[in-house]
Amino acid sequence: MSMDLKYLLFSVLLALVKVLIAAASANQAVGLETLAGNREGMGELAGFAGRARRAHLNMIENLVLFAAVVLIAAVAGKANATTAMGAMIFFWARLAYAVIYLIGVPWLRTLAWFVSVIGMVMIAWALLQAM
Repeated sequence: MSMDLKYLLFSVLLALVKVLIAAASANQAVGLETLAGNREGMGELAGFAGRARRAHLNMIENLVLFAAVVLIAAVAGKANATTAMGAMIFFWARLAYAVIYLIGVPWLRTLAWFVSVIGMVMIAWALLQAM
């Protein structure tokens, strides 16, 4: 398995951990009965539970793009040192993003997100160069 695919797997596992954190914190905030219901009129979650949910949703949005470029590189046989570095940067920046978001540091969170985007751009750029 290429490094790109390993970091894709690690990123999927990170998303799984984030959904578990979001679910557990939402349960603490509003209770299982509310979460098991249809959630109509539940409103936004505040504090840690809200940050956990937003961090998870942001991971899903970015994971779609990351998975696409990693899988294109794998299928096209274009995975190389640059795509591996991009995948590594994406994963570690997303892990930092999760921790930073959960503790509530706004500008540093944005910086971590931007670094993860750089990782995706590195992979996409390597694919464009290989065309």
